[in-house]
Amino acid sequence: MFDFTDQVVIVTGANGEMGQATAEAFADAGAKLGLLGRSLERLQETFPDFGDSNKALFLVADLTQEAATQAAVDRAVEHFGRLDVLVNTAGGFKAGKAVHEMPSDLWDFMLDLNARSVLNACRAVIPQMLSQRRGKIINIGSKSAFAGSAGTAAYSASKAAVLRLTESMSAELKAQGINVNSVLPGTIDTPTNRQAMPGADTSRWVPPQELANVILFLASDAAKAIHGAAVPVYGLG
Repeated sequence: MFDFTDQVVIVTGANGEMGQATAEAFADAGAKLGLLGRSLERLQETFPDFGDSNKALFLVADLTQEAATQAAVDRAVEHFGRLDVLVNTAGGFKAGKAVHEMPSDLWDFMLDLNARSVLNACRAVIPQMLSQRRGKIINIGSKSAFAGSAGTAAYSASKAAVLRLTESMSAELKAQGINVNSVLPGTIDTPTNRQAMPGADTSRWVPPQELANVILFLASDAAKAIHGAAVPVYGLG
């Protein structure tokens, strides 16, 4: 469907279920991959056929740490010589108590996991994209970014921050050849979600491969006129 031959794509959270689907879709489209995760062992287990090569590079960093994130991106640029796409799939969900009972460490954890990780990854890649006068950044938001619900204040706030970061970066960078957009998944049909919600109607969920297709579209030249969008991918949910 899309051709990314010789383009270099960094996928954060690559060993996660959505990251894996995204990375494999880009690989099938011919891209060279920087697969970024917190554990080399998990990356190797997730992608046993990839390994460090001219087509794929394992990158290890804690995305909440600015220097470590920058070092990982610098390694990818040194290895491949360029950087065309960043997809920030790293993140996660953790419910909590009501706001007045919520421990501060949960608030910090969610903001770090979902928002600071995006901030650090984007700050690391943007100078290279500016030097090329082109690049695509796709962030993962959430339906919850638009409305809070009981027990999810920290998660909703972190995903709202991702959308505001996306919009601000888009306004700052679009005139310089860089597209910054986001996708908003509904419930993704993953083994983890099936285990957590055994009675749910999974036919209404979004297969990871379909979400990956939307990400590839936003990373392609077909989306060159799209800036600062938050694309809902809710399935039938």
